Amino acid sequence: MECIVHFTVGHKEGPKKLRGLIFVDKGKSPTGQQLLDMFHRNGIPRWCLTPHDELLFRPENSAETYTYIRVNELDLGQERYTEDRNLKSLLNELLPKQRTGL
Repeated sequence: MECIVHFTVGHKEGPKKLRGLIFVDKGKSPTGQQLLDMFHRNGIPRWCLTPHDELLFRPENSAETYTYIRVNELDLGQERYTEDRNLKSLLNELLPKQRTGL
């Protein structure tokens, strides 16, 4: 089954909205590793998952021109996952902030 992944890549010049394609088993959503593999196939090297947000990816190398990748929507045909921004804002306010050491 095809899953169209809508994502935003944060560049220093500004964000760019892109799409990618992943094949998944019926009734399944893509895993974080499948998303990382898709980014790599599309020429976006070396990314890692953000521990507290499974749809946000950061570059492994700080010298990259990209600053983040945010998965906005997973289109599985009939069913779609779209990020609930209001819920995310509420959770970000309630969860304790983590310091990154940057």
